[in-house]
Amino acid sequence: MSDTGLYLSITPWKLSEIPSEQEIIEAGKQLLESTKSWKQGKTYQRNKVKTFHRAKGPRDGTAWYCRVSEHTKEDATFEEFWSKLGENKAENEMQFIPEIKKVTLIKRISPTQSVWSLYYQFPPPVSPRVFTVVQTTWLSTDTPRTGIIVSNPIDLSDNAEYAKMEGKGVKGRYVSVELLRELGDGRVEWRMATSSTPGGKIPQFVADSSMASTISRDVTHFLEWLHKNRGKESASQAPGPPGETAPSTTAEVHAAAPEEPAAPNASVAEASGPGATGTAA
Repeated sequence: MSDTGLYLSITPWKLSEIPSEQEIIEAGKQLLESTKSWKQGKTYQRNKVKTFHRAKGPRDGTAWYCRVSEHTKEDATFEEFWSKLGENKAENEMQFIPEIKKVTLIKRISPTQSVWSLYYQFPPPVSPRVFTVVQTTWLSTDTPRTGIIVSNPIDLSDNAEYAKMEGKGVKGRYVSVELLRELGDGRVEWRMATSSTPGGKIPQFVADSSMASTISRDVTHFLEWLHKNRGKESASQAPGPPGETAPSTTAEVHAAAPEEPAAPNASVAEASGPGATGTAA
């Protein structure tokens, strides 16, 4: 990343100090470009997902990790990727990332920027985690189409009303930048870079040790969820029996459904995305 201008890290922004959307997207572009020179790590998900990493620098809170995958239109089209990741991202993530149990829209700043709180739950003894971020999106319809999603931690402590809307749990922090890019012949590149800390008593080295494999599984989780629900959206828009009212958001759908039983106790619990992982609360 450039030594000048906005630098993305796990350091949270105050609500009143959020940079302009243009600055955020430009910083995201610089970060994504820098990932091309990061050290390559293991390949996961049947050699479909390549991972890369960069050690913590003087302006970073933690190390950075990246995954890159290429997809055919049978996997997902650009439109499908963008409609699920570039729009209503937090609500959609709750559907395919098992550890996310609740998402809350804190504030919609603009059509392409909003503040969300994500509540993660893990098997004991790991305590629930809360990650609050401002998400900024940018879409270029020029050929090849390109979309970028930047999530940066935000501190709501200076606004009591918004702070009350956050879930109760140990506060973690993550920053992530995602790229969706058309490659031709219907193929799409999905690139994601992230830096995070789970907070609490979980040592950072424990979180880092499983980060590459954890973020690679997000690809599989997303595609399985997408394929399972292809065609269901149009069917769900059909009018139901008289007197029934459909929930207005996926968050309401999730809240209305009974929670699945927690997974058996494990010595290490892993969280997709933020990478909260460890053996202590």
